[in-house]
Amino acid sequence: MIEPVLFAGCTPEVAAFDGRIIAVGPKARAAAGRRAEVVRLRGTVWPGLIDSHIHLEGLADRKLGVDLTGSSDLAGCLARVKAWAKPLQKDAWVVGGGWYNDVWPQRAFPSRQHLDEAAGGRPVFLQRKDGHSAWVSSEALRLAGVDAATEDPPGGTIDRVRRGQPTGILRETAIDLVARVLPAPTDADFDSGLSAVLGELANLGLTSVHSMDTARCLSALQRLIARGPLPVRVVYNLPLADLAHAERIGVRSGWGGPWLRIWGVKAFLDGSLGSRTAEMLDGSGTVRLQQADLEEMLRRCANAELNVCLHAIGDGAVRRALDALASHRNAWRDWRPRLEHAQCVNPKDATRMAKLGVIASMQPIHAVSDRDLADALWPSVTSHSYAWRMLERAGVRLAFGSDAPVETPDPLAGMEAATSWRREARWHPELALTRAAALRAYTSGAAYAAGMEGDAGALRPGKLCDITVVSGGRVEATIAGGQVTFRRKRA
Repeated sequence: MIEPVLFAGCTPEVAAFDGRIIAVGPKARAAAGRRAEVVRLRGTVWPGLIDSHIHLEGLADRKLGVDLTGSSDLAGCLARVKAWAKPLQKDAWVVGGGWYNDVWPQRAFPSRQHLDEAAGGRPVFLQRKDGHSAWVSSEALRLAGVDAATEDPPGGTIDRVRRGQPTGILRETAIDLVARVLPAPTDADFDSGLSAVLGELANLGLTSVHSMDTARCLSALQRLIARGPLPVRVVYNLPLADLAHAERIGVRSGWGGPWLRIWGVKAFLDGSLGSRTAEMLDGSGTVRLQQADLEEMLRRCANAELNVCLHAIGDGAVRRALDALASHRNAWRDWRPRLEHAQCVNPKDATRMAKLGVIASMQPIHAVSDRDLADALWPSVTSHSYAWRMLERAGVRLAFGSDAPVETPDPLAGMEAATSWRREARWHPELALTRAAALRAYTSGAAYAAGMEGDAGALRPGKLCDITVVSGGRVEATIAGGQVTFRRKRA
């Protein structure tokens, strides 16, 4: 028999029944009744925090390979690679990621020769922190058939030295030349890594995430949910490469249940700032999806009633996206196009975004990592980069996330970046948000961006009982569907 639950001792108190809120505040105790289970918590109750852009697959993979996150120089990266490779068989792949040359004393991109020595001649594939470049060894290139005669693929670049020999750095779609020959982990190993990741996200106060991943992740999520409830709700956005499959079976935005549902189609218009491939209005950067192909994608998605999540970092990519979306306004009832990242938006395009109903799915924590690089590469446009306040004032709906594992998935760190950090850093502080606005972007804004505003994003009777309890700048408890998924232990 299902009994009501009263979350007491916090502000405000909340009563729930069968996973949904029945009362909030002074009426909660009476609504719960005497037979209710009482869960005592300390702190301020927020609607459950939502990460609107995360890569669960990448986070799970980090648990299965060498993690280079936080390496302060090339030598530190190579030491980790060497230690990881040492117990492996001579022909085993070394796979991992997280290296970030922009924080090294010498910022030059590394070479395959570095990896050849550190990994003892093994094939190595290491994704850069932003996921838009890969660092590979000579053996990895050989196994993939990549050499001086290999042409750059559309939307990608093979870095080269004299006579066209690859340096070991692959950018954008060129990454796939080696990625396609990587050995896949077993389902059991991947499921274990993904399960651990979901638990860690709940510990950070997250009750829901919008996943930008491949079908491998969707399959794993289905296997996990068959074993029992997930600690975090997942909204899955499929890659453009799988659009034809979705069209064939007729899946639409919103298909699924409260714990796992499908929403949109993710496509890359450009690259990233760190990999020097963001498409800018000055003509620099890399175009990953040509305009004709973008327009065709939008037509197909609108007809299939699937929403779109368009990766656009540079102001050139943002403008191209808006140009293409202009002819698809209100394409169908729940049409909610999103620009993922939107790190640089020309002020003239901010009002266009609002008029077209385009959601800005952004990750404030990127600004902390990218500030120095943005000043160096985009000195003329940083006054409207990571421009949360400018977009909000223009009437654009904001949905915040992390882009983890590119950055930390900690939503409190993202909220800090969007508010006080920007002011304290004195980096165009006029673009900082209020605390309330940042919280909305992690709750009601993120819920709207996935068509879940009727169920999540606010503390109201009838909505899902998804709660994040905070106190003293840290998460004290996380509740999803009326179940406590994390509770901080008292010392």
